[in-house]
Amino acid sequence: MFGFYLFLSPKNLLLNPKKYTTMSYEITGKLVAKFDIVQRTETFKTREFVIEKTEDIGGRSITNYIKLQCVQDKTAMPDKYNLGDDVRVQFNIKGTKWVKEGKENFITNLDAWRMEGVKLGQDNTNANEYFDMPPSQDAVDDLPF
Repeated sequence: MFGFYLFLSPKNLLLNPKKYTTMSYEITGKLVAKFDIVQRTETFKTREFVIEKTEDIGGRSITNYIKLQCVQDKTAMPDKYNLGDDVRVQFNIKGTKWVKEGKENFITNLDAWRMEGVKLGQDNTNANEYFDMPPSQDAVDDLPF
C-alpha cells in the first residue's frame, strides 16, 4: 500500500514554500530485480531496481511490478539486499518535460532515497540498518517547540 509523508519545516515553508515542500511515498514488497549503475553524464549516475507488490483486491490476487531508481550516492542501496528479500522503500515522485522536434514529452521517475529490510507481517519501524537521506545543508532546527 502506498503511503505518504510530508517533510517540511514550518519556518522554511514560510520563507520559500516551493523549495521545501517534498512529498515522500513508501512501498513494501519483494526485491525482484537489480540493474547495473548507469553513468548518465560525467557527474550524474542512476540505478534501477524492481519491487514486486502483491495485494488481495476483491478476492483476486493482483501483482504489480514497480520500477524505482536511485541516483548519485544512493545507487549502492540495492547492493545490501538479495533478490527475494522483503524491503521497504521510501521514494519521491519526480516528473520531467522536454520538447523534441516540436513534440512535448513527459517522464515520471520514482526516486528512491531510503531502503530497509523488513519481515512482512511485523512492525519494523525501529530498524537501525538503512540508507537515509543526508541532512539538508539549509535545514535549521530552530522550531519553538
